[in-house]
Amino acid sequence: MNTSLTVKGIQDGLLITLPAGEWLSITDLLLSTVAAQDDFFRGARLAIQMEDRSLGAAELGSLRSALAEHEVTLWAILSTSETTQSAAADLGLSRDLESHRAEDDDIPVDTQLQGEEAVLLRRTLRSGHSVRHPGHVIVIGDVNPGAEIIAGGHVIVWGRLRGVVHAGAAGDESAMVCALDLAPTQLRIAGHITVSPSQRGKPKPERAFVRDGQLIAKPWQAGHK
Repeated sequence: MNTSLTVKGIQDGLLITLPAGEWLSITDLLLSTVAAQDDFFRGARLAIQMEDRSLGAAELGSLRSALAEHEVTLWAILSTSETTQSAAADLGLSRDLESHRAEDDDIPVDTQLQGEEAVLLRRTLRSGHSVRHPGHVIVIGDVNPGAEIIAGGHVIVWGRLRGVVHAGAAGDESAMVCALDLAPTQLRIAGHITVSPSQRGKPKPERAFVRDGQLIAKPWQAGHK
């Protein structure tokens, strides 16, 4: 039986799909996952998919309170159970993803290419600045020492990367970190971590990624995957 959580970045935050199993065990798994990845989940807004699981307002309210202790907001419950839907409504929780979106969000994107959620920042991130996003993060500017980026997907910096960066923060080892000058004080991809060497050569575009369980950096060139 599958007992793992599925975490996906969506427009309104994070969508977590719960596996089948005894409710207390599943909530323990969810809360332990949130606690173990505190930097990623702190401040996040969660929608939880629980299929046909039947729950009352007391159970959903208890889960919402437990998540709030980790600074995580539960805003939607997705379920085919009428009991669970009614309980979610009583607590003021959304029961689908569409109803929470603004009207402008329904405007289609004029493209034939499949895209992914990302945030674009056209500025320099200075010491004390912190960016957390469940999708990809793109910075047109520098990331100075003392700044941090925590992303569920890739991190791309069109400038100098000197701060702390964590890509694939929910455990995605396929995530990459790319920068025109890759020299972070700390770099993490999923559960892998490294720091820049004190002695570096001439700055050049590089990309960091995980291969065979090792975090490595290679020249960032067109056509590379």
